[in-house]
Amino acid sequence: MERLAKVQKCIQRLTFYVCAVSMFMLLPMMLLTTVDVIGRAFFPRPVPGVVELSQYMLAVVILLGIAYTQQVKGHPKVTLVVSRLPSLARRVVEIIITMLGLFMVFILIWQGWVLATGRLSTTVSDLLRIPQLPFRLLVSVGGFLLFLELLVDLSSTVGKLLKR
Repeated sequence: MERLAKVQKCIQRLTFYVCAVSMFMLLPMMLLTTVDVIGRAFFPRPVPGVVELSQYMLAVVILLGIAYTQQVKGHPKVTLVVSRLPSLARRVVEIIITMLGLFMVFILIWQGWVLATGRLSTTVSDLLRIPQLPFRLLVSVGGFLLFLELLVDLSSTVGKLLKR
């Protein structure tokens, strides 16, 4: 059991550090957007490529931050029915929902990998000619981290269920 706790702690630490990289991308995205808005107001034309760069940075922020959001239980939940169930039934429903989430995230990882490494893997952006491959791979990387966080949640819930 102690070994499982160490693995869970390692996964949570990894998720936190990856999220820190994600949060770091917010600052240049904010500054770039601010410069573009000010440039549009005082000069006749915007900064070229700002939209593309903002799209890529937003993809990094979202895809690398989704696992941390799961870790801190930041995803919205609808508990109208589940909150009225007894504790045992609530844990069983939580296990079923987590396993369904694992299945969907596995499909996301798999299809993200297929799309990233497929025939369009050499695609570049229109204006700045930035390769799209690293950003397409982020779907699988972010999905894998989310998968690990869901496994941590599943093991925690099963552990609570078995302790009863």
